[in-house]
Amino acid sequence: MRKIAIMDDFLSSEHKDQIGRTAARLGFFVDYFARAEDALPQIDQYEIFFGHDALAVTSTAKNLRWFALCYAGVEAYLSDSAWANPDCIFTNSAGAYGVTISEHVIMVLLMLLRQMPRTQRRMANRQWHRVESMRSIRGLRMTIVGMGDIGTHVARTAHAMGAHVTGLRRNPAKASDPAFDQVCSMDQLNRVLPRTDALVLCVPATAETVGLLSRARIELLPEDAYVVNVGRGSAVDQDALMDALRGGRLAGAALDVMTPEPLPPDHPLWRTPNLILTPHCSGNTSLGYTRDRIVDMFLENLERYAAGEPLLHCPNRRRGY
Repeated sequence: MRKIAIMDDFLSSEHKDQIGRTAARLGFFVDYFARAEDALPQIDQYEIFFGHDALAVTSTAKNLRWFALCYAGVEAYLSDSAWANPDCIFTNSAGAYGVTISEHVIMVLLMLLRQMPRTQRRMANRQWHRVESMRSIRGLRMTIVGMGDIGTHVARTAHAMGAHVTGLRRNPAKASDPAFDQVCSMDQLNRVLPRTDALVLCVPATAETVGLLSRARIELLPEDAYVVNVGRGSAVDQDALMDALRGGRLAGAALDVMTPEPLPPDHPLWRTPNLILTPHCSGNTSLGYTRDRIVDMFLENLERYAAGEPLLHCPNRRRGY
């Protein structure tokens, strides 16, 4: 019997029924585990593992033929030491998170534009006050770095709300969504920043993106600009960002990703003004639509796997995404 090990901490009973029916039809038996580590005593029985936080599995399971990651970020699995079987097929769930993360970006950006952090602090102290001047997404000059599924969803939503959207990617000649009013190459970032009202970072963790938003580039942004990071914390010089926010060199920022994670209670980011912090929750599997999409993507690939066809959503381990 061909066997699949699946983590069930993000699955509903309906998802399990859906997976079970498809697996049985294709000749697979499914076992569920609360954690990846729980599968280790019998991991050699499984040719497929579907889940997350599974480095202990991929680095141990010599018989594993396909690891289906239910997350989009792949940096934990890029080194050769992460794989007991170097020929194991690796897929992720990039394409499932665009909706939820784009909604998060719009939420925090609107909070910043409409002075909500300051208003909430005053209301918590029972201080009734007039809200200072607000800004709108309509007419906003938004720059999105990273034009994959997440960046594209952010662009569509912002464009529909009246923003002028510029996207940056490694290959600007590649076809892009019409929501992007302009597409530039990454080496044009310094030229774009001075005319940016809101900078949204949607980049993965790679050697090229570490320190992408440096102190020098923060200084290129207008003083009334905003920064939103939903990619990886390593892309931002956090010390420079804190200095800019404290000194009034930026109007505000929102970080859903940071370094380190979890953020220690005594970290200075907690005390930085005009900064919205969220605990890496813009994506995750907390939205029902996202979970549904992850399962659909896995089952589509399971059909392809059973038929001996190439799988979809295979990240390039050398490139980092």
